[in-house]
Amino acid sequence: MNMYAATLEQALETLGHLLLDRNYEYEVVAIGGGSLLLLGQILRMTKDLDLVALVDSEEFISAYPLPKNLLQAVNEVGLALDLGKDWLNAGPAALLEMGLPDGFKTRMQTRRYGGLTVHLAARFDQICFKLYASIDQGPESKHFADLKLLNPTEDELTKAANWCITHDVSEEFSVILQQVIMSLRGKNANS
Repeated sequence: MNMYAATLEQALETLGHLLLDRNYEYEVVAIGGGSLLLLGQILRMTKDLDLVALVDSEEFISAYPLPKNLLQAVNEVGLALDLGKDWLNAGPAALLEMGLPDGFKTRMQTRRYGGLTVHLAARFDQICFKLYASIDQGPESKHFADLKLLNPTEDELTKAANWCITHDVSEEFSVILQQVIMSLRGKNANS
């Protein structure tokens, strides 16, 4: 099921209360469309909230695999609210190993839902992630549409491109990166 911001907020509130009732507390770091929805940066629906990390003693650790108790609660909330079992997932957890943008932690916005603390990636970091995803999925993807809505400045785009190339140094990646940037600027990549 696709969710708007209100549905996602309800799911997180329900999850947080369920965790608190079971005496569990988790801190997670979210990126992607779901976190953009929660921040009011986009209005489109999303099918999930993507977690890039968990927080343990103020340190980021991989969100994959999700802890058993958290995963069980996520599945129960998904079933109860008809969201599916992957409405909250660790799909982009590999980005943590590859490295998050410099200063990521200092820009996060935090929301608390009972036993669940959600740190949301800031706008600049989302620009980095959406540019990276646009290179992979192209200008017809939701990621490129989100990137256009974020309306990055030239400086933000340059910094995001520099972050992206630290994750893939291949010539092909560089060529596609330039094509995506040209498309974002509304120019023909072949001119």
